[in-house]
Amino acid sequence: MRLESVMITAQEIIGYMESLFDEEQRQNLMRFFKTAPGQYGYGDEFLGIKVPLTREVIKAAKDTPLSEIPELLMSRWHEVRLCGLLILVAQFERQASKRLVNNAEAISKRDEIVMLYLRFAERANNWDLVDMSAPKILGHWLMLPTRIGGNAAGLHRDYKMHLLDELAGSSCLWKQRISMVSTWKTSQMGDPSWCLRYAEKHLNHTHDLMHKAVGWMLREMGKRVSMDLLRDFLSQHGPDMPRTMLRYAIEKMTDDERRMWMACRKQPVSL
Repeated sequence: MRLESVMITAQEIIGYMESLFDEEQRQNLMRFFKTAPGQYGYGDEFLGIKVPLTREVIKAAKDTPLSEIPELLMSRWHEVRLCGLLILVAQFERQASKRLVNNAEAISKRDEIVMLYLRFAERANNWDLVDMSAPKILGHWLMLPTRIGGNAAGLHRDYKMHLLDELAGSSCLWKQRISMVSTWKTSQMGDPSWCLRYAEKHLNHTHDLMHKAVGWMLREMGKRVSMDLLRDFLSQHGPDMPRTMLRYAIEKMTDDERRMWMACRKQPVSL
């Protein structure tokens, strides 16, 4: 099947992607994304398509109507859901260019994309789906004007924080990860407050995937905004942070400083 560089429907996207089925690569991806019983990705199904091929599909489908995206996000196939999410990313980024930041039509379009993303947030049900979409859609939106949560176009920070708090407080691991990884973009744009807020909320999380996400976002905040802010956070919370979270947060520090922070961490009590 030949891929046309035109606006296409969800069924055409799915049909084309199913034609790329690769059993050997499928098995590799199932192992990599931990789909065995008891693992975090249990039940996820793959076609065996590498990301560069999926990106080629997105180039051809970048103008797919938003009304078609839910069918992609509800697909059983991991790669099809990724395709749907990355089409949303591409469309959001087009509406978030510098010249369109305050454009009324672009604001409404961005808001529509964000609401769609939040409605299907649970379908971003593996770490790559979250990490490749959340910062570029939800994270970027946090820093842009919106009409949601008020009558006039403005930042509406309290309303945005309420939405992220709901994700953070969800029982769904992937929604929790979205709330944390979205702060990658806010830190890139110079605002550390989102990262610090959600790092603190997830400090006592029990899942290793969240330990990695929190540590990673703290590291990025330190690199992009202020290492002193990172050190202040570690001074307050470092002794209680899970080992993996702390290790990720301090990864870019000198050997001596890393050893110092690890030595400050409380040791588990033996019973």
